[in-house]
Amino acid sequence: MNKNDAFKQEVREWLSKNCPPSLCEKGASRGAGLSTRYLKGDSRLWLERMGEKGWTAPMWPKEYGGGGLSFAENLIFRKEIKRINAPQALSGMGLSMIGPTLLELGTEEQKQRHIPKIVTGEVNWCQGYSEPNAGSDLANVQTKAEDKGDHYLINGSKIWTSGAMNADWMFCLVRTDNSVQKQKGISFVLFPMTDPGVTRKPIKLISGNSLFCQVFFDNVIAEKRDLVGKVNDGWTVGKRLLQFERSSIGSSRIGIGSAVKSGLVDLAKKYRANEAGEIEDPLLRAQIVRHEMNSLAFMDTTQRIAEEAKAGKGLGFATSVMKYYASEMTKKKSELMVSILGPNGLGREGDEFSKEELAISERWLSDKAFTIAGGSSEVQLNIIAKRILQLPEAQGNK
Repeated sequence: MNKNDAFKQEVREWLSKNCPPSLCEKGASRGAGLSTRYLKGDSRLWLERMGEKGWTAPMWPKEYGGGGLSFAENLIFRKEIKRINAPQALSGMGLSMIGPTLLELGTEEQKQRHIPKIVTGEVNWCQGYSEPNAGSDLANVQTKAEDKGDHYLINGSKIWTSGAMNADWMFCLVRTDNSVQKQKGISFVLFPMTDPGVTRKPIKLISGNSLFCQVFFDNVIAEKRDLVGKVNDGWTVGKRLLQFERSSIGSSRIGIGSAVKSGLVDLAKKYRANEAGEIEDPLLRAQIVRHEMNSLAFMDTTQRIAEEAKAGKGLGFATSVMKYYASEMTKKKSELMVSILGPNGLGREGDEFSKEELAISERWLSDKAFTIAGGSSEVQLNIIAKRILQLPEAQGNK
């Protein structure tokens, strides 16, 4: 038995003993937990076991609580998880954004203090970037951090802060110098959301959910030891984190929601099939085939980019390609699913619609947000044009 086969056997045996069977059943909830605080029963047990093993972050170093797996081992691990239909145990900005950033740019003390709590799901994070007057022009952030010796005193506000209502900590871009070019006067700090100066106000979305908040800071304290990178060099740290975010959005191939059980083909056969059970509409068949082909091509592309990153080439601006394509592809998929449902895809509530139909309608609305969140599609296209294709800027954009 070679090394990979032995590892596969090890993973299978561990999963058979530790993954609760109830989570792998058809129809079980597929949502991943943001932290142990919001999970109960088998979902909490699954997260605790995966976190203890380090397999919530399988490729992170063992010295910080990660799984320490190689790229090849991680592929085997992911396939075994999929084989038994096990759900993801943990999700959130800790794993996808601040964790990778700290592993690359944080101090040893920051890694030792924050990374293990991300791996185990003990702490949930949110992102303090956008402000009412600093969205696409992110470098214009005005939330102020005043140097008080051993800490910074933060005043201002952030908006469109995903998951802030349930977050324990925030990573935040703050203004530490107004006398220099705006990109050069920003710092990157961490602080707990339990600070009495933090106020969170939810923002209701068109889908009916409230995933975002506006957050206000009134003399909030960020300790000096939680400054990531150098003072006034937060723009560099912040851009690197955005690359990790875009990579995460792209590689995850954002799904259609845990309440939606059918793929495109199954859904079309259910709602648009003839008496023989075949999808009769040639245009619909072509749209489905095109989407499935694009999905497979995109999956291969993300795997290639991940392999290049593991080989030391870094993620780079290719993350903008991943983010743009994934969010646009996901939006088109949800639009296609609503089209397949016809009038049944227009429901927001009521017994005349099934749970799946309502979930598709809701997801159709929320998927549009992913073409804005994490950097709008227009911003990503601009990055691709300038940084990858190296196209000249229009005269008025210099």
